[in-house]
Amino acid sequence: MNNKQNKPTEGELEILQVLWQKEKATVRDVHEIILKSKEAGYTTTLKLMQIMFEKGLVTRDDSAKTHIYQANISKEKTQSQFVGKMISSLFGGSSSQLVMQALGSQAPSKEELHEIQQLLDNLKKQ
Repeated sequence: MNNKQNKPTEGELEILQVLWQKEKATVRDVHEIILKSKEAGYTTTLKLMQIMFEKGLVTRDDSAKTHIYQANISKEKTQSQFVGKMISSLFGGSSSQLVMQALGSQAPSKEELHEIQQLLDNLKKQ
């Protein structure tokens, strides 16, 4: 399976967010959570999850009548892939420009600032 085929689409990312949070879920569970933020048809959610299974993005336990889905790729690996691509394509390879844009567009909480400072301190020590 090549990387391009395994890269989630925007709709698939929404489903993965639900599965990362819940760990395991039925199509109905996922669909009900997605409905809280946007209009979506049940059959669309079902079809997307079937495609995700074929792509290897999720696993499916079909031992019971209702299939239970689980993310087959980690949140961290997926974030890393997308951030890496974003840094190279949108920010000309500059991590600092990405960070400045992110911090400038949405104010971080005190806890987030503390985590960022710790990360910076650790990077300086390396």
